[in-house]
Amino acid sequence: MPPAKKLKILFVTSEVVPFVKTGGLADVSAALPQTLTELGHEVRIVCPKYGAIDERRFKIHEVVRLKDLSIKMGEKDVVFSLRSSFLIGQKARVQIYFLDNYEYFGSKQSLYVDPATGQDFPDNLERFTLLCRSVFELINKLGWVPDIIHGNDWQCGLIPAYLKTVYKDEPLVQNVKTVFTVHNLAYQGFFPKSEFYKTGLPEDLNSERGIEIYGRLNFMKSGLMFSDAVTTVSERYAEEITKDEELSAGLKSVLLKRKKDLFGIINGIDDKVWNPELDSFIPHKFSAKNLEEKSENKKVLCEKFNLTYNPDVPIIAVISRLVDGKGFDLIAEIIEDILQLDVQMVLLGTGEKKYHKLFEEMQANYSTKFSCFLGFDDELAHLIEAGSDMFLMPSRYEPCGLNQMYSLSYGTVPVVRETGGLADTVERVNEKEETGNGFVFKKYDSSELLKELKRAVKIFQQEKKLWTKIQKNGMKSDFTWQSSAKKYVELYKKLLIND
Repeated sequence: MPPAKKLKILFVTSEVVPFVKTGGLADVSAALPQTLTELGHEVRIVCPKYGAIDERRFKIHEVVRLKDLSIKMGEKDVVFSLRSSFLIGQKARVQIYFLDNYEYFGSKQSLYVDPATGQDFPDNLERFTLLCRSVFELINKLGWVPDIIHGNDWQCGLIPAYLKTVYKDEPLVQNVKTVFTVHNLAYQGFFPKSEFYKTGLPEDLNSERGIEIYGRLNFMKSGLMFSDAVTTVSERYAEEITKDEELSAGLKSVLLKRKKDLFGIINGIDDKVWNPELDSFIPHKFSAKNLEEKSENKKVLCEKFNLTYNPDVPIIAVISRLVDGKGFDLIAEIIEDILQLDVQMVLLGTGEKKYHKLFEEMQANYSTKFSCFLGFDDELAHLIEAGSDMFLMPSRYEPCGLNQMYSLSYGTVPVVRETGGLADTVERVNEKEETGNGFVFKKYDSSELLKELKRAVKIFQQEKKLWTKIQKNGMKSDFTWQSSAKKYVELYKKLLIND
């Protein structure tokens, strides 16, 4: 029997905006459930209640049936509650359950890493085992049975394993299917084999046949092996991780086994938040029809970063985590060459100390051309997207990437490396045909990056008409969540029909 049109989806994640965020997963975890709800499906979210979440502000309240639940974690009895609130968007309201346990989550302001040591929390296996187990307690106690449990990244990796083993004979969840989305394979949730007993999974999974790899437990492997379908956040990245040893991060053999069940679905962007016609964070709203207003934002941006406004000098923007994987090793090699060009550069981000030091030096030595804010500021991110001319994103790998899509929407022309989601969304400019929406280089090499950047600067300064065409090509792109959410629904339905 084909499933009814309206699906019930339980979306499990370790972070979701506006409650808590470390990266793009939090944005996806808000936008996708809201869009699925707008499409007529019933979605509920489960997320841990970290100490940083303001329960008064978000009106998080108790649910009698979900209070003081208990599971065994090895020898230990763990008591937790699932408390309720709503994720409220402009068009949709999605119920969210917060996993509340003071020892594992409430006592910690940070999500995965102890800020005092810079190391992962030593109890991360227990913390995220509890997240995965809480899902089944929720279903059991509420009697609300989803068609699909959609888990995200290693923190949710044990859910499909529990469903296929511990809970396989539970009548309530017999027909539930699992989708597991990989947002970034670089983070896998590795733990010592000696901690396996805490998971409560059958002992035979404590092996290479199960959730172990290279002598350690691996939550990501568990999600990849036991889910009914695996998705990742762009078509190109789905292809790359089955071919490239480096990008597969040690999991190539596992991914190849699941190749027929592996799908790439590009993330969308929230066009209610990232839209130059509606953006409440920018001083001058604009569209492809009145691009001159973009230059008004550029003036404000220059003022903010203590740069002199010049319409003929392009501002190159960077908003990123400052780590090697995002291409900062390449930028570091040629930063002085870039600043010898007739350009200005603004940077917003935080990350490795060596890059903080480098950019502080650049700001001191090139104060008229380079300015940075080492931290994160959402409002400033919007102004940078609206006021800059180019956006630099030379990632070594990029599962999806959102900033290149924000940039295209704001007429800020991306300069990117051809990898993952960047390859799927940015088309290299062809001057003769006047096609393309950005500048793309292939080889992970600083001289290739510099060459493509120089090409962009030359067109900006010498071919204004073509530059405007490139901006408009980008602004026509449709990166809304609607099309991505529809692809997820097709996948969910396919899994349920093939039962």
